[in-house]
Amino acid sequence: DVQLQASGGGLVQPGGSLRLTCATSGFTLDYYAMSWIRQVPGKEREVVSCTSKSDGSTYYADSVKGRFTISSDSNTENEVFLQMNSLKPEDTAVYYCAAHAVFCTLQISEYDYWGLGTQVTVSS
Repeated sequence: DVQLQASGGGLVQPGGSLRLTCATSGFTLDYYAMSWIRQVPGKEREVVSCTSKSDGSTYYADSVKGRFTISSDSNTENEVFLQMNSLKPEDTAVYYCAAHAVFCTLQISEYDYWGLGTQVTVSS
C-alpha cells in the first residue's frame, strides 16, 4: 500500500524554523515527484515546493524562495524534508506532502498520492 505521512509541524514564533518530514512507502521516489502543499482555511491548496529525481528539477513558490529548502534522504531514499526558516505568520497552514508521477506539477488535481497534513502555526 502507498503511504505518505507528514510530521514535524507545530507552533513557532515569527523568524523561527521548522523541519517537516514526509515518510513514504509503497512506491519509489525515483519515479515520483514529491511536493509540499499547504492550505489555509478558506483558500485553495498551494504548491509550496516540489522536487523530481527524474529531471532533477526543484520548484519553490515565490513566497518561500530563499527561506524554504526541499530535500530527500539519500540514505533511506524514502523520506522528503522541508526545512522552513525565517517563518512568517502568513506561512501558517496545514502542510501536506503529495506525489505526482515523474514530474513536478502545480495542478493540485493531478497529484496521485496524498498524506495527512501537519499543522504549522507561526505566531508570537
